[in-house]
Amino acid sequence: MKILKQAFSVLLRIGVSIVLLALLFKFNKIDLGELAKDIRGADKGLLLIGCAIFIVTYVLGFLRWRMLLKAADMHIPPRKLISSFCGGMFFSIFLPSTIGGDVVRTADLAGHTKKTKEVIATVFLDRLSGYIGLVLVVIIAFFLDSRLLQDKVVLLSVGIIIGLLVVIILVLFNKHIYASATAFFSKPGRALKVKEMIRGLHHEIHIFRHRPQMIASNLLLSLAIQVIAPISTYFIALSLGIEVKLINYFIFLPIIGAITLLPISLGGLGLRESLFALYFAKVGVSKQLAVALSLLSFSFVVLFGAIGGVIYVLTVHHRRVQHHQSPAVPRKV
Repeated sequence: MKILKQAFSVLLRIGVSIVLLALLFKFNKIDLGELAKDIRGADKGLLLIGCAIFIVTYVLGFLRWRMLLKAADMHIPPRKLISSFCGGMFFSIFLPSTIGGDVVRTADLAGHTKKTKEVIATVFLDRLSGYIGLVLVVIIAFFLDSRLLQDKVVLLSVGIIIGLLVVIILVLFNKHIYASATAFFSKPGRALKVKEMIRGLHHEIHIFRHRPQMIASNLLLSLAIQVIAPISTYFIALSLGIEVKLINYFIFLPIIGAITLLPISLGGLGLRESLFALYFAKVGVSKQLAVALSLLSFSFVVLFGAIGGVIYVLTVHHRRVQHHQSPAVPRKV
């Protein structure tokens, strides 16, 4: 029954992605032939620069997670840690948003360490740290160029992602609000599993409260990732002939990244393209080029996810072979 529910969930998200793309192409009159022509005509040199910059975000993401694991006194062999991280990269393509990849790397490493709660806490903090970096980049970008604040859609989007961050931090780190949240979910008919999840995260996360230097370093890495990712997209845009101020990417990309965390489509496909078309239209980019930009950006995710999948499969196979090898029996002399 569980397998059927999971299969239905995946099929539902595939359906959502297809519907979103179909609506986007129909109502914006995007010609598939012209879209393909735009993508094929992209400057290969600029794409390579964008790709090289994009790789750095994965490297920094890996270092950020490893830092949290070490702070939790989990010293994972590099080969195993790379395998789990690559598995997360791969499955995030097919599962709902990056959260699906987080579930995979959590399950993989929890099975290895037998410390499920601690691993969940590090993955959650890794994602929370990234989200904080995302919000900081948006705020800094608006201070540098506040003209887009006049747009109600952009202003509302920024307000929502900042508000969500404030709520998460208060629930996890404020004693009174934490107590209220757990009391709310303790009532009959409420999601008791949510209460247990909040309680478990609250307990495990407090391990890190006395490591301010590690927290600061982690946030700096997150900030660096959220700065580098839009620069990568900027070079992809240049390859398509899109000339928009770099500051706009520091506003739009974090907003799009935050919204595509919602697990409603397959890997964010369809939702991401619609958001690119919506936001970049505000600075004069045609919706067709905005969709081409989104698809090219996503192609990098698919490329490195596929490479991560190969690494994951090969290392998992190696571990299973090692596990099933019987110890050598000494010969009698």
